[in-house]
Amino acid sequence: MLFRLAGIRHTDYAADRALFPIPADRVMVAALLVFALLAPWTVSSLALSSYLLPWLVWTSATLGLNLIIGWAGQFHFGYAAVMAIGAYTTVHAFKAGIPWELAVVLGGGMATLIGVVFAFAALRVKGLYLALSTLALQFVMDWVISHVPAISGGVGATLQAPAMRLLGQALKSEIGLYYVALGWALLVTLFMLNLRRTALGRALVAVREKDFAAAVIGVQSFRYKLVAFATSSFIGGVSGAVLIFTFYHAVTPEQFAVNVSIELLAMVIVGGLASIIGSWFGAGFILLMPGQIHTLIEWAAKSMGADIGVETLAHLPHAVYGALIVVFLLVEPMGLGKLYGNVRNYLMVWPFGYQRK
Repeated sequence: MLFRLAGIRHTDYAADRALFPIPADRVMVAALLVFALLAPWTVSSLALSSYLLPWLVWTSATLGLNLIIGWAGQFHFGYAAVMAIGAYTTVHAFKAGIPWELAVVLGGGMATLIGVVFAFAALRVKGLYLALSTLALQFVMDWVISHVPAISGGVGATLQAPAMRLLGQALKSEIGLYYVALGWALLVTLFMLNLRRTALGRALVAVREKDFAAAVIGVQSFRYKLVAFATSSFIGGVSGAVLIFTFYHAVTPEQFAVNVSIELLAMVIVGGLASIIGSWFGAGFILLMPGQIHTLIEWAAKSMGADIGVETLAHLPHAVYGALIVVFLLVEPMGLGKLYGNVRNYLMVWPFGYQRK
């Protein structure tokens, strides 16, 4: 009933290729946008700054990683290093007097440059060899950032990020920082939505499915893989910079270590490869679910009068969290985005079940 297709007629290509051709989709997107815009006045300060804001930034990074993994079909185990390049470059550029807007673009550009240079060598191999090559990028950048004082200040050092100045105005309030993160997340989402309809998006899908078959029909697979790495690296670099200036307010090598790359990869897989809404779901699940499970278990233990030790309480939520990931992937191996799509497709023909074949 919510997603009824009956009575909807597309009489031109523009209507058929619309981002949201079904009216219910447009209503839902409008409602979510209104909620996002009014969130500073409808949710608590804690929820805004500790949950919504980081979710927006990590979703942007997940979308960037999904571009290279989900659309181009290339492994990338060093995405946190790409974010670190953008973060450190932006902080140093902003401290040098470059306006924040240009510093962010410079950070994304530096991440793109290093990502493309590394991709020239890494894309000579495929599969697990490519995965190990991108993992090498992570380890190399970890060592360089940690051991070059001009970048990070040395091993274990913390580089403070100056207060953000947007369009020349100081931006210190959590509401203003939230809107910066929201704007970047919406911009990346809009870019990814339009990417599916472009020649670039179709070429990337062709390369993902069979690169040698794509070459037969005139798609230069190596060129498009480089474009995918460059675009993904730019999104990752800017996302790293936005994360530092809106959430962490300081940058350390540990914030972009190899475990962060693994978490980003988990966000993509749990959400669904090449799924835009899945990237939102996956980032929210990996980022927010562990804390919620911990709170729920602690509340349940107190309600039942059970005595759970500190060590058990520290590890039990992670076990439940891991089990939930396994259950979700068993139910729908293509991720939460596909699970949402299944529900949506069901509602399109409900209650006429005979049409679902």
